[in-house]
Amino acid sequence: MLPILADYLNRLEVVHADMRRTLEGLPQEALDWSPGPDISSIAVLAAHTAGALRYWIGDVAGQAPSGRDRSAEFRTQDVDAAALIVRLDAALDHSRSVLERLALPDLEATRISLRDGKEYTIAWALAHALEHTAVHLGHMHITRQLWDHRETPAPAARPPHTAGEGRSQA
Repeated sequence: MLPILADYLNRLEVVHADMRRTLEGLPQEALDWSPGPDISSIAVLAAHTAGALRYWIGDVAGQAPSGRDRSAEFRTQDVDAAALIVRLDAALDHSRSVLERLALPDLEATRISLRDGKEYTIAWALAHALEHTAVHLGHMHITRQLWDHRETPAPAARPPHTAGEGRSQA
């Protein structure tokens, strides 16, 4: 594998491992819980992330259609953490196999996205897949934090700092 793609895969694996840790140990209620209207649950975020990763790296970069049903990802409910992790692992494994087959000139090659009919370079598709995965990991972290603290009262407000008190002067 090209060193740049090995580095890319390493970053993807780090984000993936963090996503797995975020899912582990959550009860079904937490996985399906949404903190508010139009905010995805952790289960939806995991399913959508797996689908999007498989799509951008597998379908677009690797030209191996998955038959993805994007809208179904947003209806994910009653899917336990183990099953969500299986989906994420499968997407990562497929991504690894695509990355192993790519050569440097491939990164400049263009592909048509069947979802929107637009043309993207393979490099763009890879960058977008990593970015998208990391963004949704952040969403999962925040949602888990909100779940973990949903019944905990907020700490008492502190009085505002006065100039120079406890602040860096940088």
